[in-house]
Amino acid sequence: MEMWISAQQLAVLETMPSSPQGVNKKARAGNWEKRQVQGIRGVGYEYAFSSLPQATQAELLLKQSAVEIDNVSETPRARKELNYLPEVIWKPYEKATDKQREHAKAKLVPLHKLDDLVRNGLELMAALDAVAEECDIAKGSLKRWYYQVRSFERPDWLPLLIAKHNNKKSGKEAAFTEEAWEAFKADYFRNEQPQFGSCYERLKRAARENGWNIPSASSIKRKIEREVPKLVQVQLREGDHAVMQYYPSMRRTVAEIEALEWINGDGYQHNVFVRWHNGEIVRPKTWIWQDIRTRKILAYRVDLSENSDTIRLSLMDLIWKYGIPKKCTIDNTRAAANKWMTGGVKNRYRFKVKEDDVTGIIPMLGIELLWTSVQFGKGHGQAKPIERAFSHGGLGELVDKHPSLAGFYAGENVYNKPDNYNGGKDGVDYDTFILAIEDGIRTFNEREGRQTEICQGIYSFSQVFERDYKQAHIRKASAEQMRFLMLMSEAVTLRKDGTFELEAGGKVNNRKNRYLASELIATAHRKVVVKFDPQDLHNKVWVYGLDGVFLAEAKCTDAVAFGDKAKGREHDKARKQMVKAVKAQAKAALTMNAQEAARYQPQFEEEAPLEPKIIELFRQEGNAVRKHEAVLDDDEDTNDFEQGWQKGLAMLKKEKGL
Repeated sequence: MEMWISAQQLAVLETMPSSPQGVNKKARAGNWEKRQVQGIRGVGYEYAFSSLPQATQAELLLKQSAVEIDNVSETPRARKELNYLPEVIWKPYEKATDKQREHAKAKLVPLHKLDDLVRNGLELMAALDAVAEECDIAKGSLKRWYYQVRSFERPDWLPLLIAKHNNKKSGKEAAFTEEAWEAFKADYFRNEQPQFGSCYERLKRAARENGWNIPSASSIKRKIEREVPKLVQVQLREGDHAVMQYYPSMRRTVAEIEALEWINGDGYQHNVFVRWHNGEIVRPKTWIWQDIRTRKILAYRVDLSENSDTIRLSLMDLIWKYGIPKKCTIDNTRAAANKWMTGGVKNRYRFKVKEDDVTGIIPMLGIELLWTSVQFGKGHGQAKPIERAFSHGGLGELVDKHPSLAGFYAGENVYNKPDNYNGGKDGVDYDTFILAIEDGIRTFNEREGRQTEICQGIYSFSQVFERDYKQAHIRKASAEQMRFLMLMSEAVTLRKDGTFELEAGGKVNNRKNRYLASELIATAHRKVVVKFDPQDLHNKVWVYGLDGVFLAEAKCTDAVAFGDKAKGREHDKARKQMVKAVKAQAKAALTMNAQEAARYQPQFEEEAPLEPKIIELFRQEGNAVRKHEAVLDDDEDTNDFEQGWQKGLAMLKKEKGL
């Protein structure tokens, strides 16, 4: 459709006369196509756009062009019948910086104007001159941009204008043989976590051997950061569990939990040398129970190791003082998940649940048992708030570094040893250590301004527990229940004579404590549950059926094993240490192994076979066998065997008549 412009509109252009009369005069001289304007006084004319001079056409198009760059789509448009793929063209735009995108948008303004001029029939060179002057840009740059995009649809020009290099440092990537790059990745990205420098030295040797092209070490580091995502690097060098640490932890509220409703427990290995009851220098371990809502430490027990007795007794301390919790979270370790504590729990996955398993103390009390999750082969410490009580100003600081324990601190690890580290040669007195634990736990509970959901940066753990405990629904255990639960249980085989043995007492000279229940002689019971006091195994024990019905009392008839389970553990530990020491001593007595000693043995030659003086020859005649003896001469010049063979052969020839 033809566009018509009046003389008044043309008069404002720089390429036209400044008055309508001058425009009309130039139009008559140029024989422009015209028509009369209707609806005005007098006579006026409009001129066809196509009949105007090209310079005027260009000026008109430049002034009338309205390109809205802000409305340009920044996503590829799916169109039909294209000889290119928009998705491929738009990929550089996705990786470009904001600065590169702004520069590309700025180029679209003159390019759209230039394209409008060319589409309206203006010669390219004339259009370039006009747009370059109008937009104050270099004609050569404008021409280069236009040739870059003119073969594509205008909606897809924007990604084509992204600068390939945005700074002076950008350039061609250093030569790196693909096989060399793959070999370096295989060496560097492995669980052993070798140092970068070591891997680069091995790469240089391999490059000389195989004729590879390799860049500098800094170039390889930049290539790794550019091509291998950070999480992929962590996974290849540190494993799945390390990657998991980058995932944001779940934020859980404890506002809806009552005090003592949910507890969690764990063992803490002290970094302090202590002189134990038996005189041994040890690093004790404390099992601790903590309230999840308020974070207060409620009970603890100390022993040589994390064992079932410390867990059981500390739980009994908690129940006796405060009450029975509803839920309990512990690790699935051999000590924590022992059958005396957790027996019969269906979701217990470390040990196999058997039909004759004794019901553990925790499920017997009606406490819901929850296990901490194991993710990617390692425990998930965030599931237990008590983990934070051991670090970050917790028991490691308040107990292990207590002033009363000065001189006996062992350090947090092998790289963090104090100058007064004694290497376990001496330890602090046991009573002093217990007082330090009590003081440290009190300080932990009573420190005000705790930054937790319940303490709100104001209160201490003890203050919020005392406040919330008064409003909680507490289940109390009777004295009879406590005495019953203090006993430990063990499933044993009952003999026909009413006797049985307990594993709890261990063995002394391959003999165990034997117990007799006279009421159960010749009964049908084969498997029974025996409850006992682990501190008094030489006294009576109580026998129950698998259904929990009391059957009889049993007395210890052969008190040969230990009467105290804890002393039995100490004995076993001492025995193992003795065997270990003897093995070390025996190893030190030998300076070489058997193979090394064998090298010093002489090398023997093969012995020459002995030759007999008399050779017996057997000859069969029908069913009879005749034996002939040949005596060998002592002729030194003739071989003994050869002489005997010749004489024997001569005798045979004579008998045969040969």
